[in-house]
Amino acid sequence: MPFIRRPRGGLRLAALALTAFALQTDDFVIVGVLPSIAHDLSVGEAEAGQLVTVFSVICAVIAPVAAVATASWSRRRLLTGGMLVFCAANLAVPFAASYPALMALRVLAALAAAVVLPTVFAVTAALSAPERQGRDLATVMAGLTGAVVAGVPLGTWVGAALGWRATFVTGGLLGLAALAFLRAAVPDTAPPPSAGLGERLSPLARPAVLCVLLAAVAAVLGNLMIQTYLAPFLDGVAGVTPSGLGGLLVLTGIAGIAGGRLSGSLVDRFGPVRTFALAVAAFTAAMAGLAVAWSLRPAHLAFVLPLLLVWSAAAWAVPPPVQTRVLALAGAETGPQALALSSSAVYVGASLGAGLGGWLLGTAGPGSLPVAAAACALGALGMFGLAGRGTSRSVPENGLGAARNRGANV
Repeated sequence: MPFIRRPRGGLRLAALALTAFALQTDDFVIVGVLPSIAHDLSVGEAEAGQLVTVFSVICAVIAPVAAVATASWSRRRLLTGGMLVFCAANLAVPFAASYPALMALRVLAALAAAVVLPTVFAVTAALSAPERQGRDLATVMAGLTGAVVAGVPLGTWVGAALGWRATFVTGGLLGLAALAFLRAAVPDTAPPPSAGLGERLSPLARPAVLCVLLAAVAAVLGNLMIQTYLAPFLDGVAGVTPSGLGGLLVLTGIAGIAGGRLSGSLVDRFGPVRTFALAVAAFTAAMAGLAVAWSLRPAHLAFVLPLLLVWSAAAWAVPPPVQTRVLALAGAETGPQALALSSSAVYVGASLGAGLGGWLLGTAGPGSLPVAAAACALGALGMFGLAGRGTSRSVPENGLGAARNRGANV
């Protein structure tokens, strides 16, 4: 009966989207509470930012390995076990009295995320009808978008009101809610056909695909330099407080959604190369403006806010051309493996961005971050161009729909 099946499908997608939301929020929520963590644990903000680096490195390295190691496991058991570990790692944060203890818990949470998030997307695809697969993936991937629009600002506000440890406790409680929803609404699915690690890495043997993936690494690297250390940069340039940062993150998240949607339309109309170039141009212009604002500090928020909106829209405009071109260059046979590698590329870029951004913050100060980010974006454009001009636009609709809507992390 159609009227019964639709709600069940809707609940299933909502549960999977909430899980993606919880995991993605946990990855980036440190952005809003970074100064508080650094102050309370008596470390520098650059050192505190390495919590993001470690999380991203683990996700990049472990995700493909975990996919091979757990290939024969029940998907339901994998989701349940992974979310229990994730929740425990977050709920234990109030007991972390030192930086090493907090780092250990972040490693544990990252291991869980590296297992659960790819499984969420695999289960979504497995339970979707072929004609709805792209739309269902887009619905679940909206959880990643929502993490930036709602999750990170919420965590920032909770941290400002109750302390940064409460931010992670909230993340653990959100994870428990997602787990309960998963158990109630998502049935088990058969494990996917097993594939060895060599097969999963096979797209890297194609120079054009490798160039696009390196372009994604460089683009995310530049973006995460700014995103990870946004709190100290905005405090220095315009005196933005933690509570004010939460509101700004909401606005930049909305701008990011708009940028991603516009980018998808531009890819259809003008192709991925022109769209990527436009995104890089807008990102570079925003970084130039932020560098000027730093040189004129204290700058008025009315001058800084439009630059932040352009930055976010441009950063979120990167995934559609990257994913579309990866699919086209990899072809139908290795397209899924190439998309999985693009997720790893995002985490590699994120880890490098947080790490190098922290080094710049400590050696050259916050004002160096937008300059370095712009240089990374221009490097990404060069690598994207090296992939050649012969990108095919005959990409399967489901693959393209998934590509456009995944990877809010880019």
